Amino acid sequence: MQETMPPAHRKRSRLVIPSRSDLLLRNFTELIGGPMGHRAAPGVVSPGIFTVERVLIILTVLAALASVLVKNYCRANGWESPGQFYSTCYSDFPELFRNRGLGDGTFPFFSEGSFFEYPVLMGIIAGLTALLVPGQGATDARILGYFDVNATLIAAVWIVTVLATARMSRRRPWDAAMVAVAPGIILAGVINWDVWAVGLLAVGMYFFSRERLVLAGILIGLGTATKLYPVLVFGAILLLALRTGKIRPLLVTAAAAAAAWLAVNIPIAAMNPSGWKYFYQFTEDRPAGYSSPWFAYNLVAGRLQWPVLGPEAINTLALNLFLISCVLIAGLALTAPRRPRLAQLAFLIVAAFILTNKVYSPQFVIWLIPLLALARPRWRDFLIWQGIEGLHWAAVWMYLGQVTSGGPTQHNIDMPYYVLAVGLHMIATAYLMVRVAWDIWDPGYDIIRRHALDDPQGGPFDGARDWLRLNPGDPASSVLPWRRAASNA
Repeated sequence: MQETMPPAHRKRSRLVIPSRSDLLLRNFTELIGGPMGHRAAPGVVSPGIFTVERVLIILTVLAALASVLVKNYCRANGWESPGQFYSTCYSDFPELFRNRGLGDGTFPFFSEGSFFEYPVLMGIIAGLTALLVPGQGATDARILGYFDVNATLIAAVWIVTVLATARMSRRRPWDAAMVAVAPGIILAGVINWDVWAVGLLAVGMYFFSRERLVLAGILIGLGTATKLYPVLVFGAILLLALRTGKIRPLLVTAAAAAAAWLAVNIPIAAMNPSGWKYFYQFTEDRPAGYSSPWFAYNLVAGRLQWPVLGPEAINTLALNLFLISCVLIAGLALTAPRRPRLAQLAFLIVAAFILTNKVYSPQFVIWLIPLLALARPRWRDFLIWQGIEGLHWAAVWMYLGQVTSGGPTQHNIDMPYYVLAVGLHMIATAYLMVRVAWDIWDPGYDIIRRHALDDPQGGPFDGARDWLRLNPGDPASSVLPWRRAASNA
């Protein structure tokens, strides 16, 4: 089950099999006859109908069905508070369909006087999917139809994300199974449209790995027009450009991304300036969001009568902490003995943003899942992290159930337990960052580079030599561009 075409039509390659390379999965294969033997030749024998990608698609479809089943109580009984929280089936789709006029024909950004608290392309997706629901008004039947339409399209985007991840991994396509069956996506994938941004970034990174820089930039730019976080990948590209001295990939990709983002945003900003600015004003002025460290602090501070942080203070602290994290990541990237991989740096930057941001919605976990599958595909760490995120996901809804119902504490989750769940989520994410950073500092621990691979997602940086590498412990051994120029002279 290793190739999409028989070996006669494609170059043969030996693929990395998880049951052979991952100790946790090796133990689980005892039920089906044990791990694949060392004399087996993945990629040489024709797999027949069950190729890697087809199996991944089947797994994704099953996971997508499970994600809809999680919401089945609300699909049958409606999305009403506090029941939608106690049943852990909340979704933004019904809420926005009812309360942002989508059910009454309002098209975000295009309808006069419309305001939408999300970026432009996400608003366009919300409006177009509303047009696909027959009928008029925000009736229960249309709300259900709107949810089902979006859940179906998200499943399609999820499949595309899985395939892009598999094709980026080259000899390790099975790592994309993490994305296909991720509990985080099953639980949170249909809360909002974040999967669209995740998919656009994944396909953009795929084209970057194939050195199709303009296409990569366009897709990353469209992803940024859907959700702002895909722009963070340019931090990783910048660091690799500095490390290798290859500036052109950064400039071309960034220019294409900027052009795509402007092409989506400028017409809306010209047509509806106040509606276009609303997302940015809302983001700046909003207080700490549920499950962010700042929200957890304010909960504890309120109970202990400590000073509570306002939006301005949180904006300043969050920005400064994120910038400090980026400086530390840059220091790691430029001092590591071997050039880091693109996925490793992208994971670290996005994770740092999540941990310091003043908002952490439950669906934000899906931002990290494809990046982790590319940066550190270790199933043990992945499943532990996903288990903790699942615990946090349940705690969020139980806490919101208590808030919206006004019920007594003894019948709900009390605040300290919710704060504990937020703390566990942060510790688990920070732990993954430490492991990825350790893989960068000591490449012997990097599972990807154990299989004669350098940087499968790096595109123009794959296999490149160092142009700049700092060694604070031994400055004389640092790789500096002017030293190379002097030696060439």
